[in-house]
Formats: sequence, C-alpha cells, structure tokens
Amino acid sequence: MSLHPFLRAAMFGAAVFSLTACGGSMGRMFGGPSDVESVRAAAQRNNDAEYEMRAQQDDLVRTGVRDNGSSFWDLFNKSDDPNTKVEVNKYIWNASLDILSFLPVETVDPFTGVIVTGYGVPPGGGQAYRATIYVQDPALDARSLKLSLQTRGGASVSRDTQRAVEDAILTRARQLRIRDSKL
Repeated sequence: MSLHPFLRAAMFGAAVFSLTACGGSMGRMFGGPSDVESVRAAAQRNNDAEYEMRAQQDDLVRTGVRDNGSSFWDLFNKSDDPNTKVEVNKYIWNASLDILSFLPVETVDPFTGVIVTGYGVPPGGGQAYRATIYVQDPALDARSLKLSLQTRGGASVSRDTQRAVEDAILTRARQLRIRDSKL
C-alpha cells in the first residue's frame, strides 16, 4: 500500500522533468524569456502601459472628461441618442397592458417598446391567443402601435380581429390621456 503513493509521486516528477526539458532550458520551467535583458524589456513595457493607464485615469478624475469628450453631466443634457431616453407612448403602453390583461406577460422592455405575452383565453372566448405589441413612437397615434396576434397553433388571426384589438387599445389610450388631462 505504501508503494502506490511513491509510484504516483515518481511518475508526477518524471512528467514535470520531461515538460521542463521540452522548454529548451533547464532553468526555466514553463517557457518565457531566458535571458535577463528580455525580462527587463518585458517589465519595462508593463510599467509603461501601467503608467499610461494611470495617467488616463488621473485625467478622467481631474477633468471628468473622457477621451471622446463626454462627461457624467452629459447624461442629463438633451441628446439625440436613442439609447438614453425612452420613446414610447405611456398611454398606449398602459392601454395595451390593460386591454390584454387576460394574457400572461412574458417579456417587457420599455426601452424598445416591446411587450411579449404568453397564450391566454379572452373572457367569453374559446380560442387561446398570444400577442406581441410594439409601441414605436411617443405620439398617441395609430401608427405608433404595431400588434401581432397568433393562435395556439401559430396561425395569425383574421385582420378584423387584429383591427378590433388595435382599436380597443387606442380607445383605451385616449381615455387614459383624457383622464390625465383632467387632473
């Protein structure tokens, strides 16, 4: 029993020795520079890169400006970048969630204006539907709403049914807008 651990250690030592011999020099175990000058050159490159990075960080802390000319305060300025502001109509958004409340919500992304629902049966109906709603504009307008309805089999619903749901969402959105204007 005591011979087995000894053999394992001897095999491990032989493997390490043979890998060290593959490196071309007995003095360096896992490769890399073998002479002092190349080690010094690598250390100098590392120090230069670290110095440059620290200088950039110091400039950023001192001025608050990055290389691209933007700063923290630019987040509060009006910009045309669509990634920094939400451009969906809140009335259409809320009306969509209200009218299609019988459908379970799977995914909601207010930054892109997409609502994805699971399958659900409307009150008084027998067919299961799922919906994908895309609110693409901040205007309270029919062109701001894109709706896709599917049955459980994956088939799209009739154009009349889809138009009726769109009209119900837009009517509810107008009601919400009128209610808010009376406050």
